[in-house]
Amino acid sequence: MGKLDGKTAVVTGGTSGIGLATAKRLAAEGAHVFITGRRAEALAKAEAEIGGGVTAVQGDVSSLDDLDRLWEQVRRERGSVDVIVANAAFVELVTLAEATPEHFDTTFDTNARGTFFTVQKALPLLNDGGSVVLVASTAHLVGVPPYTAYSATKAAIRSFARSWAAELKERGIRVNSVSPGPVDTPIFEAQGREGAEALREQMRSMVPMNRLGHPEEVAAAVLFLASDDSSFTTGADLQVDGGQSQL
Repeated sequence: MGKLDGKTAVVTGGTSGIGLATAKRLAAEGAHVFITGRRAEALAKAEAEIGGGVTAVQGDVSSLDDLDRLWEQVRRERGSVDVIVANAAFVELVTLAEATPEHFDTTFDTNARGTFFTVQKALPLLNDGGSVVLVASTAHLVGVPPYTAYSATKAAIRSFARSWAAELKERGIRVNSVSPGPVDTPIFEAQGREGAEALREQMRSMVPMNRLGHPEEVAAAVLFLASDDSSFTTGADLQVDGGQSQL
C-alpha cells in the first residue's frame, strides 16, 4: 500500500532531474501524477519513464494561459488535487555585473512568478488537508556569486512557504519548501561555461559530504513533505544538501 494511494499530484518541471525523480516517486507511492514541461519530446520521454499513473501537460509556468490549461485539465480529469510540487525553474550563471534585464526577467518570471501563480490558480481545486511543496534551493541560504537573481527567487519561494502555510492553515493545507544543495542533474550541461564536469567539481567542493546529491534523494524529501509522514510539519524548509548550509 502506497503513501499516496488514490491521491492526485501535480509536479511542474517534471521532465528531468529533481522533477522527474519526484514524479516517479509519487507515482510509485500510488498517486496519479500530472507533470508539466515546455518541450513535447521531453514530456513524452518522461511519461514513458514514469509508466502508468501519469498525465503529461505541455506548458510554461511563466504563462498564465498555460497554467489555466493545466488546472482545467486536472479539474476535468481528476476533479481536484491533493499534492502540488512547484519545481519548475530557470537557472543561468550570470554575475551581478553581467546581468541583463532579460536575464533578470526570465529568472523571476519562471521561478518566483511562475511558482506564485501555479499555486494561486490551484486553490479552487486544492483539497483541504492537501500538501504544497515548493522547491527552493540552498542558494537562498548561502552566497553564490554567479547566481544573484536565481538566489533571490529562491528566497522568495522560501518566503512563499511561510506566508502560505499561515494563510492556508485553517483548511488543513500544509505548505513547506525543500532546499536542495548541488544535485547531479542535466542542468550542469546547460550551465557549464568551462564544461559540465568542471562545474560539477566546483559544486562538489562546496559540499561537506564531498559529493553531489542525487535527484532521488531530493524526491524522498519531497515525498516526506507531501505525505502524512510530515503531518505536523508546515512552514518548514528541509535542506537536502550534504551539510552545505549547516557545517
